[in-house]
Amino acid sequence: MGTATGRPSAARTRLVEAAARIFYADGIHAVGVDRVIEEAGVSRATFYRHFPSKEELVRAYLEAEDQAIRANVAAAGARADNPRELLERLVVGLGDQICGAGFRGCPFINAAAEYPDPEHPVRVTVREHRDWFAGALADLAVAAGIPPELSGVLVFLRDGAMVGGYLEEPEAVREKLALTVRALVR
Repeated sequence: MGTATGRPSAARTRLVEAAARIFYADGIHAVGVDRVIEEAGVSRATFYRHFPSKEELVRAYLEAEDQAIRANVAAAGARADNPRELLERLVVGLGDQICGAGFRGCPFINAAAEYPDPEHPVRVTVREHRDWFAGALADLAVAAGIPPELSGVLVFLRDGAMVGGYLEEPEAVREKLALTVRALVR
């Protein structure tokens, strides 16, 4: 629910931001609505005015993550002179994310693991993001000179790096990712 200006209300924004922090850190199913309400500093009535269910809050959290990723890709594209440079910027950015404090993997992969039913609205939100992301990377890969039949490999590399960065030594994963993408572009 937005305000009269069409922007989300401050309370809704606080709810989504609080949910993002604690869902990412602790897992979605491990966190109750009461904790999100407390972290956001809103009342239960305010929560339910904005989100009829926890799943709607989860979807809003994932949609906010999606919007942030789209904005980051667009910003990187605006600074890059060519598709190969954009691909390099995205790999560097992913490496920085993997090596960042509090990194716990991909929020979309994490959510999919907690919502195994592919028809569940949360999984539909995950699929929408992944479809956009796969398409954007495929277009970029072809523009960077990667053969079309290999363009989907970038999504697999990104997924592997996100999981590996959480489970293994992040610096080593960053180096392997960069090395592999460079080899693909050659």
